[in-house]
Amino acid sequence: MFSAMARAATTTDAFNAVAEPRRRQILDVLAGGERPVNDLVDLLDLAQPLVSKHLRVLREVGLVDVRDAGRQRVYRLNAVPLKAVHDWVKGYAQAWEERFSALDDVLEELKAEENGT
Repeated sequence: MFSAMARAATTTDAFNAVAEPRRRQILDVLAGGERPVNDLVDLLDLAQPLVSKHLRVLREVGLVDVRDAGRQRVYRLNAVPLKAVHDWVKGYAQAWEERFSALDDVLEELKAEENGT
């Protein structure tokens, strides 16, 4: 029962789909352009059934599109569903910027102490 619920969540939501590291790797490769499955298998050094499984999840949430090119299926990134992820993460950007700014201040103080100024 639990695994079915987890699978359903993964296949309906871009957030859950990109939570899996191998799926993020696939998206990273596809960000560089279209690729057939065999290229993804070779580039990621993963078994073909595993790559196909992840591609299915990414297709179901709309993160990749597929087209037939002769006997191959070619996949490409569809970044539109990632906008929700981007918008959510962007909300934390100010907090990170403030923390990095505070860290810069501390580092400058330490440098000044080290130089005796």
